[in-house]
Amino acid sequence: MRGRAKPPAAPLPQRDGIDPVRLRLPEDPRAGHMTVRDHLLERFGAAIGADRVDSMFAEGRFVGADGAAVGPDEPYTAGRHLWFHRDFAPEEPVPFPVGVVYRDAHLVVADKPHFLATTPRGRHITETAVARLRRELGNGLLQPAHRLDRLTAGLVLFVVRPEERGAYQTMFRDRVVRKEYEAVAPYDPRLAFPRTVRSRIVKERGVIAAREEPGEPNSESRIELLEHREGLGRYRLLPATGRTHQLRVHMNALGLPLLHDPVYPVVEEESGPDDYARPLQLLARVLEFTDPVTGGPRRFESGLRLSAWPDR
Repeated sequence: MRGRAKPPAAPLPQRDGIDPVRLRLPEDPRAGHMTVRDHLLERFGAAIGADRVDSMFAEGRFVGADGAAVGPDEPYTAGRHLWFHRDFAPEEPVPFPVGVVYRDAHLVVADKPHFLATTPRGRHITETAVARLRRELGNGLLQPAHRLDRLTAGLVLFVVRPEERGAYQTMFRDRVVRKEYEAVAPYDPRLAFPRTVRSRIVKERGVIAAREEPGEPNSESRIELLEHREGLGRYRLLPATGRTHQLRVHMNALGLPLLHDPVYPVVEEESGPDDYARPLQLLARVLEFTDPVTGGPRRFESGLRLSAWPDR
């Protein structure tokens, strides 16, 4: 079976480190009686309103593969590609830098701060690690090989060459990357460490918190206590799997919710801007793997520290 042809390159440059949106006009039995405007009104009118769609046409915001503005009355052609830039809502800048731990012709290893999303999602678009790094490093092709939760700080691997991204993503999919996290949480002298926690974690779309259910385990974490003082412990967390919120769920199940976690054990209502003085005490500290492109060993360590345990 023949695959779909590769779409043409975007005729629009990135804006603030964000790619333009690409649309492919689908097959439609009404195509012979439609214009491009008819389709875009049907597709976006409910979300942004007909007036906004029309003003985007008037501003020449929709373009074809040749970079020329597309007129609203042009006939609908199935399979045609269009591009446009979204309107970005104002975002509060996250007041911490994205550190660069390592950089070469293949990789950029970043130290992502707390509160910064890895990739655009929801209300976080231009204030994301990938958008910032593209702007700061002048490389619009940079792409993440994996993701780190917005509230978690630490190492994120970005790929320099698009053709190599699949090889690095496959490492994470196949769980051949050794990931080591550090966390601060309550200390309970009744619990023995190290220990391995296995459970079945379920995360529903649209629901903030994941939950554990009876059934065959789909997650595994090794938890080690490194030291403790004044009722708190510093832990090394070694995930063998990568379920959403896995480490936070497993620590909470032990009765040791991570310090400043706004989701576990209780989901806190988002009532305002982030409290930068209370970051989640979770840090992706080490990434270790055999490079799938160069074949060499790689080991990277974060330069960040958890604020609740600053003098380790």
